[in-house]
Amino acid sequence: MSTTIAAGLKDRSNGTCELCSNEHATVAYAVSPKNNDAIEHEVALCNTCLSAIDDPAASLHWQCLAGSIWNTEPSVQALSYRILYKYKDQAWAREIMESVTLDESVINWALSAFEVKEVHRDSNGSQLEAGDTVVLTQGLNVKGTNFTAPKGTIVRKIRLVPDNTEQIEGKINDQTIVILTKYVRKSS
Repeated sequence: MSTTIAAGLKDRSNGTCELCSNEHATVAYAVSPKNNDAIEHEVALCNTCLSAIDDPAASLHWQCLAGSIWNTEPSVQALSYRILYKYKDQAWAREIMESVTLDESVINWALSAFEVKEVHRDSNGSQLEAGDTVVLTQGLNVKGTNFTAPKGTIVRKIRLVPDNTEQIEGKINDQTIVILTKYVRKSS
């Protein structure tokens, strides 16, 4: 997310892009997952760097990060490292990344953009969410009870089992049970 540059960020950057140091800074770029609520979360960017952030063909432009990675501002370090990480398979990017020792919190901030949240998926690969209704795709023996839940049983208002994307909880015959996601399909 980008906004106009506040006075404090303009002073910190001397009005120059904090990544390439070649052009006039025109926007304040918030380094996700943080937002523009403090200049400590922002980087002053020029239009060239701003447009290159999402351009996979801009790798040559980013060799300028050999300088910005050494900036004392954690937000500039995090954004520089994040961009370099996209090109980590290229020798020049690896060399820049290995040339500096960054605080672990800065590296975690940088890499947070690449984290993929694990989701619960049914037997067809559809994402399951808390409160969904599912249908059993096969008969299941319910452990600890004397009944079998037949194929086609509808389970309403499921709950997702935290820390295990292969399990959900639901009620069958007034009993809350754990069901493996590979044995259900989301009901439309």
